[in-house]
Amino acid sequence: MDRITLQNYRCFGSEEQSARLAPLTLLVGPNSTGKTSFLALIRALWDVAFREVVPNFREHPYDLGSWDDIVHQPGGRTTPMDSIAAGFAMPSLSGWEFQKFQADFSFTSRKTVPFPVNRCYVSDEVAIKLSQNDEGNGDSVRYRLDQGGWEAITFDLPVPLADGLLPLRMLSASLTRNIGADGEVLRQFLNDISFQRNITRRPFASAPIRSRPRRTYDPILLAEDSEGDYIPSYLASLYRRDADGWQSLKSQLEKFGQDSELFDEISVRSFGKSDGDPFQIQVRKPYRGRRNDRRKGPWRNLVDVGYGVGQTLPLLVELLHIDIPPVADWPAYRPIFLLQQPEVHLHPQAQAALGTLFCQTAAAGRQLVIETHSDYIIDRVRMDVRDGTTGLKPEDVSILYFEPGDLAVKIHSIWIDEAGNIKDAPEGYRQFFTDETMRSIWA
Repeated sequence: MDRITLQNYRCFGSEEQSARLAPLTLLVGPNSTGKTSFLALIRALWDVAFREVVPNFREHPYDLGSWDDIVHQPGGRTTPMDSIAAGFAMPSLSGWEFQKFQADFSFTSRKTVPFPVNRCYVSDEVAIKLSQNDEGNGDSVRYRLDQGGWEAITFDLPVPLADGLLPLRMLSASLTRNIGADGEVLRQFLNDISFQRNITRRPFASAPIRSRPRRTYDPILLAEDSEGDYIPSYLASLYRRDADGWQSLKSQLEKFGQDSELFDEISVRSFGKSDGDPFQIQVRKPYRGRRNDRRKGPWRNLVDVGYGVGQTLPLLVELLHIDIPPVADWPAYRPIFLLQQPEVHLHPQAQAALGTLFCQTAAAGRQLVIETHSDYIIDRVRMDVRDGTTGLKPEDVSILYFEPGDLAVKIHSIWIDEAGNIKDAPEGYRQFFTDETMRSIWA
């Protein structure tokens, strides 16, 4: 995704706003200005477009409540809004036919949840708009070719879909029969949307507080979750079943551990050879003598080395253990990571190391949208772009500043230049830090 639009959503008001996304996007601003709501919206839009489901705004790690909590409430005597509009744009779908793709949705309340009653999918030469009534029978399906006028498609559902969305595959199957040659163009467009769903995974969303380490683990199911509870079992399974895969991941984890000085080595201590046997996750931290030499310290259980290591490990594994690498022929393929405050419990050096890891991950073809309060992460990203450390370019980074107002929050899209300088920042951006610095100088 390279752009998000939103209107009448949570703390964002009736004026439509557009925010630029990049391979690496940092969400910054005061508390309670909608950064987490923005992350939740990205996953919800992806679910509507590619999973074709009614989005669950209460799914962990986000719980935004019901319709009345999600629609914008202006306050005072102003009537609450009755609809939400939101959408996203992408550079292409399959990388073959269509050079741009945009999906726009409008939501209204149905059984107290936001229901996407209107869905519009647009490429450079094709557009399809679907509307559903309260009975789910599909009020209308319209299409447009080559920027011409809208034409209606006669379409009857075999069964009502009162609680679900009209599947695009059902529409695709009837196009050629109903509108002839034009239907082939539309059907290819819908097939490309399905193609996008098939080659990408659903955005991964992490919780701000990740799993608590245990002294000894019993094997559990390897089902992904936002807190990373499955990560220790994943590491143990990799250690027992795939020696090459374990060594590859282990070396990447240890590289970050050394850069951040969280740990030097990591290991799985297995109490048996089968997947059903218990195990421990252990790390070794360096011992620094008087001459600052890095002698190896003793192996210690993950639970005994500080909360920061245990909190960071699930996030590191999520970023480093991608099963399907990016494919050069499909530039739009980019798994999306939605990360909430990854710096929690980390000291400044480790926070800065995270900034470099984020640059490396984004440069490798994955998209990260990160809510952060860490100046160390932001400054490391700026310096890494300036120095060419990871190959990430200035246009590959977007900083979104969420500025509180009287009745609504405004999103400012901020850039960095080749020298790592902040560009197009509003007056209030980082004003607190400037004031604090001046106070310390002149005290």
